[in-house]
Amino acid sequence: MTEREKMIAGYLYDSSDEELVRLRRKAHLLARHYSESDETMTDEREKIIKDLFPNAGKNVFFQGPIFVDYGINTTIGDNFYANFNLTILDVLPVKIGNNVFIGPNVSLLTPLHPLRYEERNIFMKEDGSYHNLEYGKPITIEDDCWIGGNVVINGGVTIHRGSVIGSGSVVTKDVPPFSLAFGNPCKVYREISEKDSMGIKHD
Repeated sequence: MTEREKMIAGYLYDSSDEELVRLRRKAHLLARHYSESDETMTDEREKIIKDLFPNAGKNVFFQGPIFVDYGINTTIGDNFYANFNLTILDVLPVKIGNNVFIGPNVSLLTPLHPLRYEERNIFMKEDGSYHNLEYGKPITIEDDCWIGGNVVINGGVTIHRGSVIGSGSVVTKDVPPFSLAFGNPCKVYREISEKDSMGIKHD
């Protein structure tokens, strides 16, 4: 198995592998170019996004700046919007559905690191180069979700359809469909219903 195959499978892998370093550098460069481009440069921005996120749908918009580890491991549905400073560390698959909206300063973090420092520290290979081992768990955000500003979503989490995550939350567990959830750690507050319609006056 290659290190890339190990990574995608969720096994321990060496992040200093040449192929992975090359893929990350490409993604970092594309993300920087996008972040430095003007909002009016729509054609150029669209080309960058297609290269950075080849598995993205239609009507995908990032305010920028953006920070991305690989891009190729992220799938994005149609009608996606992300505000300033989105970070996607997609060592494992990040799956984002249709009609998902993301507030500023949101982080989607699939990497995990050993808790024991003896396993987490950087090691020297026989050839004198350095490496360290890590692994990860995937993230899924289903259709019609809203992710508030300054939210952190950790690896292994699924946010089910139609849910809203309140600002400043740290999401460590799955969120059921059509739920309002918030907090650190994030907890489900209640179900979203017709009573939440903006057409209804609230006291």
